[in-house]
Amino acid sequence: MEELQLKYGCNPNQKPSRIFMANGEQLPLEVLNGRPGYINFLDALNSWQLVKELKQATGLPAAASFKHVSPAGAAVGLPLSDTLKKVYFVDDCGVELTPLASAYARARGADRMSSYGDFVALSDVCDAATATLIKREVSDGVIAPGYTDEALAILRQKRKGTYNVIQIDPAYRPHPVERKQVFGVTFEQGRNEVDLSDPALFENIPTQNKTFTPEARRDLIIALITLKYTQSNSVCYVKDGQAIGIGAGQQSRIHCTRLAGQKADQWWMRQMPEVMALPFREDIRRADRDNTIDVYLSEEEHDDVLRDGAWQQFFTRQPQALTLQRKHEWIAQNQGVALGSDAFFPFGDNIERAHKSGVQYIAQAGGSVRDDHVIQTCDKYGIAMAFTGVRLFHH
Repeated sequence: MEELQLKYGCNPNQKPSRIFMANGEQLPLEVLNGRPGYINFLDALNSWQLVKELKQATGLPAAASFKHVSPAGAAVGLPLSDTLKKVYFVDDCGVELTPLASAYARARGADRMSSYGDFVALSDVCDAATATLIKREVSDGVIAPGYTDEALAILRQKRKGTYNVIQIDPAYRPHPVERKQVFGVTFEQGRNEVDLSDPALFENIPTQNKTFTPEARRDLIIALITLKYTQSNSVCYVKDGQAIGIGAGQQSRIHCTRLAGQKADQWWMRQMPEVMALPFREDIRRADRDNTIDVYLSEEEHDDVLRDGAWQQFFTRQPQALTLQRKHEWIAQNQGVALGSDAFFPFGDNIERAHKSGVQYIAQAGGSVRDDHVIQTCDKYGIAMAFTGVRLFHH
């Protein structure tokens, strides 16, 4: 098949719409179920590149959760603690988690609010355990290099049989030069084929602390690969093999760092004993539970779910609000976080903000006129930072 007609483009008024191979070759994918749309395919093809590269770099199964052409989460298949299983709502799934299922649970669970209605990418053949987890979530579709018969049967039951399932040819390699049109003008550039697992990227370490543990290097590689497929400007916080906070598409880098830091803090606070023990009503839906936790943790909005007349909609009894001091004390316990940036940090304020969310390892391009200030701020907190010399803008 050389082309696939779509219902419409980004918006319903944008017709006609299709995906096709300009050189007359066959499309490297097949739709096994559903009718994916224009944005679905943008998410699918970008997310597939991310998970494929994560698998190549780490040797572990990988998964990503995409929304509007940026990842909400990305992860590799490391085992989940009992705490994370509960936080990610997979403690009651009734199946043993495979490495691929663990990767998916991590990718989906990092920022559940942003992942609502996502497109999923899997680096490996989708198994029944992973399909079972996907079926439980609100999602638009999935792309993978294959599906077991059992997994495909499970996914075909989702969304009354309309769930989008795409199979990608894992051997497909695009041409080294890519093109796109804007306002009738064709842009052309070489594909970004930089190898972000190259050990040479971590040789230039200007900070006093020059020690990167193997786990830190792995997490920094995950951060950089995630950023390679994230709308710029972007930064990414990673811990234990998964992105825990992604700040995408901000014009100011400090706003990226703050946004991603807030998401990382939110991920960490979801593991607080008080949050895990919230007395939810049995009839509350999974998505409503996510939103309620998000509001409960908000310093400005928590009364919306705690005041009289409101809490009864969500809880069996009225929870106590978390104090700001309690939140700060809990966040201060988060350590060993890795941080990647798609370009240099222009000022030390980014480091100050990252430190508040437990960052101890950084990989960034370097090259700012204020590199000296950035280095000094890292040294102030004992942070190890590598200048990779690689920019990762993505548009």
